[in-house]
Amino acid sequence: MPVENRLDCEILVVEDEWLVRLDLVEALEEVGARVAEAETAEDALDLMAGAMPRILVTDIRLAGVMDGWDLAEAYRGHYPEGGVIYASANVPIGARQVAGSVFFPKPVATAALIDACHAICSPKK
Repeated sequence: MPVENRLDCEILVVEDEWLVRLDLVEALEEVGARVAEAETAEDALDLMAGAMPRILVTDIRLAGVMDGWDLAEAYRGHYPEGGVIYASANVPIGARQVAGSVFFPKPVATAALIDACHAICSPKK
């Protein structure tokens, strides 16, 4: 893969459907992203306590107490400049989305997801 197409970025994928999570993680790793994964928002928060990813990719409806809306708000509370991408079959609720976030309906087009990650991680000129 050409160097200019590589995604040099840390990404956390939070998805409770393991097969969907696997597809997203593999697609991001194929372009060079360093990807961590979690099944629940609570697991994601534990991972973030060790290292804050540049991008959070989360489903809205998750197993556990917190949903993806809550997780994105908590993430932005700790990392205001972090990128948030929602990937869900649920209807987007503008009032719940964190500012500057991106929403993709499922099934997620991985090319569009990768493009959004590039836009977030690329240095601003």
